[in-house]
Amino acid sequence: MALNLFSGTYAGRRILITGHTGFKGSWLALWLRALGAQVAGLALDPDTQPSHWSLLDFDNVADFRTDLRDREAVRGVLGACRPEIIFHLAAQPLVRRSYCGPVDTFATNVTGLVNLFEAVRTCPSVRVLVNATTDKVYADHDGPNGYRETDPLGGHDPYSTSKACAELVSDCYRKSFFHAPESSVRIATARAGNVIGGGDWAEDRLVPDLVRAAASGSVLRIRNPGSVRPWQHVLEPLSGYLRLGQLLWNDAAYVGAWNFGPGAAGEVSVQALAVHLSAHWPDLRIENEAGPHPHEAAVLRLNCDKAHRQLAWRPVWNIENALARTAGWYRAFDGTGNVESSNDLADYIGDAKRLGLEWAA
Repeated sequence: MALNLFSGTYAGRRILITGHTGFKGSWLALWLRALGAQVAGLALDPDTQPSHWSLLDFDNVADFRTDLRDREAVRGVLGACRPEIIFHLAAQPLVRRSYCGPVDTFATNVTGLVNLFEAVRTCPSVRVLVNATTDKVYADHDGPNGYRETDPLGGHDPYSTSKACAELVSDCYRKSFFHAPESSVRIATARAGNVIGGGDWAEDRLVPDLVRAAASGSVLRIRNPGSVRPWQHVLEPLSGYLRLGQLLWNDAAYVGAWNFGPGAAGEVSVQALAVHLSAHWPDLRIENEAGPHPHEAAVLRLNCDKAHRQLAWRPVWNIENALARTAGWYRAFDGTGNVESSNDLADYIGDAKRLGLEWAA
C-alpha cells in the first residue's frame, strides 16, 4: 500500500530519476516506490561494489543504463518513459576526482544537463524538473552567516565550478525556453549540504572511508580536519526535493533555487564528525593526513530560511540521530541484501509526522 505523503502528488505519477544507481538516487527511488510512483532511472552502472542500488534489488523500476553525455540516448529514454516529474541527480560528484578528470566532470555536470534539457524540450509529458546541485556552488566568503540563494555563484575546484555552471544553465533554460505562458515545465534547483547515511561506498568521502578503515583494521586518515560542513542524513534533502516537486506540480511560484541544510547544529568539523562516528567502532584509530591537499572551502554554511518559510520544510533528525542511524546501518550490514534502509525511511517518516511537518500530514 502506497504511503499517503506529499498530498498524494507522487502516487501513480511517472517519475524519472537521473543518477538512480548512486547513493542519493537509490534512496530517492526507494522513497518514490513507497509513495506509489512509477519510477524510471537513467544512469551509468554503479561505480562501487557493493552499491546501495544493487542491494535494494528493485524489480519494478525501469532501469536505463545511459550516459548523459549521449544526447540522442537521453532523448530516447525520455521518449520511452514519458516522465511527468524529473529529479536530476546524475553527476560526477567528487571534488578530488574532478581535479584528476576536469573534462569528464564538466562534460557530465554541464553538457549532460544541457542534453537533458534539450530532451525535455521535445518531451511534452514533463511538467516539473528538480535539479540537485550542491552547497558548493557559492563563491567563497568569510562572513559568519550561511550562504543564501541570492549570494553570488562561484567555485574554486572543477566540481564546484561545474555545479555553479549547472545552476546558470538551469536558469538560462528556464528563462529562454520554459518561461513563456504556454510552457508547462517548471524548473527548480536544490542546493543541499553534505549527506551521510547507509549505503555510501564512494571514494574520498569521510563515512565510507571510516567504514572501510574499521572493517580492515587500518588507520583512518582524514584530510582538512578543521573544515566545517553542513552534515545531514540523506533523507533530509530528499524530503526537501520531494516537497519542492510537490509544490511545483501545483504552482509555478516555486521555481528557482532552494537551500536544504541542517542548520547550525549540524555544522561541525570533519574532525568532530569522525570522532563522533568512531565511538561506534571503538578500535578505530584516527590520524590527520599531512598535506598538501587540493583546495576545498574551509567553511560551508547554508541559510535555509527560504525553504523553512515558503516550503514549510525543516530537518527531522538532528546530527546525533543522523550519526546514530548511519552507524547503525553499517553495523547491521552483513554483505547481503539485508539492509536497514526501509526501516530508516519508515522511522524518518514517523518522526516527521510527530513533528507535524506538512508534507507528512
